[in-house]
Amino acid sequence: MLKVKVNNNKEYSVVFNNSESSKGLLNGKKIALDTIKIKENSFHTIKDNKSYNLEVIKADYEEKRFVLLVNGNKYTLEVKDKYDELLKTMGFDSFTDNKISQVKAPMPGLVLDIIVSEGAVVKKGDSLLVLEAMKMENNIKSPADGIIKKINVKKGMAVEKNQVLVNL
Repeated sequence: MLKVKVNNNKEYSVVFNNSESSKGLLNGKKIALDTIKIKENSFHTIKDNKSYNLEVIKADYEEKRFVLLVNGNKYTLEVKDKYDELLKTMGFDSFTDNKISQVKAPMPGLVLDIIVSEGAVVKKGDSLLVLEAMKMENNIKSPADGIIKKINVKKGMAVEKNQVLVNL
């Protein structure tokens, strides 16, 4: 079962048949979709004798967020599966909301380059610095959106595992 929130407003319960992802239940009512792929990220779907042109504008599988264009109308979807719901009922969903304030060295190494500066605004996944370990260059990326408060290392400096490199 999936819970799909559309435009951060209306929520739907979706259950697909195990054998076919084109048949199932939408809020407890039977649905059947006839879908064909037109091109990459573009589909044509028929539901209840109505035609829909669907284009996937953005797909973030990790965060389970999608932006779709359906017959010219833009929709933002947030999807939760049974595991997300289980974590929520157990009270573990709030762990992902914790603010990350430190970026630590994942291994001992040598700081080859510092890409950001203090005060810089970074997004999750942005490269912060380059760490050389075992003759390999490793891009250390931001684990969350934030502002660089303090850089605790200098270029050419040796660091130990779990040493704080950057404060967000």
